[in-house]
Amino acid sequence: MKRDELVRFLRGYRLAVQASVAPDGAPQAAVVGFAVSDELQIVFDTVETTRKYRNLRADPRIALVIGWDDEITVQIEGVADFPDDPELERLRACYFAAYLDGRDRLARPGITHVRVRPAWVRHSDFTQDPPLIVELPAERLA
Repeated sequence: MKRDELVRFLRGYRLAVQASVAPDGAPQAAVVGFAVSDELQIVFDTVETTRKYRNLRADPRIALVIGWDDEITVQIEGVADFPDDPELERLRACYFAAYLDGRDRLARPGITHVRVRPAWVRHSDFTQDPPLIVELPAERLA
């Protein structure tokens, strides 16, 4: 799977399960609405009172699972950050293209946007026999 194929696959979905680690080492997972940029950066919004926000501020490592329909998934491991302008505006534009109501959420207290830069990706297609499983390390994602 090439990077442009991966971006196309991810854009076929709107929800991801994200996982992070709490400061005490406990796992935490949540469903998030996401968008993906042409540069294969994933963006989602959250508020500063959530566990995922606190976790990612303390430890930016993140994992995502996208596309569990039809036994085809993408697992992503990477690093999350909270970009500032002008990068933030570029990522928000990407997010707002996928979520028209995203602009309305900007009025919520503590709203912020998280960017995920993938460092490792596994694409699994269990509709085939044998299953097709492709891993993409960081150097193939750039």
